[in-house]
Amino acid sequence: MLIRDATTADARGIARVHVHSWQSAYRGLLPQDVLDGLSIEDRAEHWVGILAEPATNSHTLVAEAHGEILAWASFGAARDDDAPATGELWGIYAHPDSWSTGVGHALLAAVEDALRDAGHDGAYLWVLDGNDRAADFYERHGWTEDGGTKLDERPGLTLSERRRVKQLIPEI
Repeated sequence: MLIRDATTADARGIARVHVHSWQSAYRGLLPQDVLDGLSIEDRAEHWVGILAEPATNSHTLVAEAHGEILAWASFGAARDDDAPATGELWGIYAHPDSWSTGVGHALLAAVEDALRDAGHDGAYLWVLDGNDRAADFYERHGWTEDGGTKLDERPGLTLSERRRVKQLIPEI
């Protein structure tokens, strides 16, 4: 397995992981019509735009094996005004076929290293309320809930999310 920076050529592979992971992880947490309406083609087009002109201080990594994208993660500077840390993991997703294989662990470790290298001593992320699999994954990797919550308004749906934080550089 190789973890590397994403390029526009990865857009379709990222989109495939994005759609299939949402359809599996969020089954029963999001309306089924929303999940059924996800399109790899639409997501790929979205990812081409993101990867062609990345936002300042944003990074996307992919984990691949044999030329196939298994997982991706996007991260960078905190986006929330009341952020508890300067770094943020915006999203990390593995294809369901790659769950519990170590791909997510390796990718999360790479993200944490990259955030540290960029000067972030701590980071946070948001987890969809009820997504116990993700919450357990983050807990095993030292990301703890800090009580922060938010409602993420999207067309046709509102997502309730809970914040997790991690100190990336030990305090002395």
